[in-house]
Amino acid sequence: MTYSLLGRCARTGQLGAVVTTSAMGVGARCPFARAGVGAALTQHRTDPRLGPLLIALLARGFTAQQALDGAVAATPHRDWRQLAVIDAAGRTASFTGAHVRAERGEAHGPDCVAIANIVRSAELPAAMARAFAADPALPLAARLVQAIQAGEAAGGEFAAVRSAALLVVDRESFPYVDLRVDDHATPLAELARLWAAYARDADDYVIRAIDPDQAATYVPPPPKP
Repeated sequence: MTYSLLGRCARTGQLGAVVTTSAMGVGARCPFARAGVGAALTQHRTDPRLGPLLIALLARGFTAQQALDGAVAATPHRDWRQLAVIDAAGRTASFTGAHVRAERGEAHGPDCVAIANIVRSAELPAAMARAFAADPALPLAARLVQAIQAGEAAGGEFAAVRSAALLVVDRESFPYVDLRVDDHATPLAELARLWAAYARDADDYVIRAIDPDQAATYVPPPPKP
């Protein structure tokens, strides 16, 4: 009942995750990322402890596959878990336990890995990976949004999705983008809307933190009619 993708921008080194599910609040449990280190996903009978574990292993110098192998070995309930990881070099790894319900799938592409469970088609992750790879010149966040939309177009879940999240890290210790739709009738459309609105100010939010003297004066958007 969840599909997701991890991606890396080869131009900027940004790392990110996008995820959606028919449960609420997916962004609080499934995606994890650290600038210059990597990103991880944990889903299906989700154990949110595994995301930070994967990131910690990457920070110690493990490759994506080594980190995944270590995390899988460390969890006694591995058969219920579906995991993915990408490291700062763009290497990817994924794991689907024996108890993860079908349809389920994994797909790896250039600088990306997609995973899914309890979806309409096992080919859904491959559709997401193709969409992510389609235009590498786009900002990473835009590519992630396009990938999750491609997952929906490829069949999505059996139930209507309810929540979605977009997480991107760049150079700082805080996220470059951290947008969540926790409970919405059309969370993917809402996530795309939020990213379009956020994109114009994303760089300036970073400047405000690291060099506030150079930050542009904030102009609030006009009120809705």
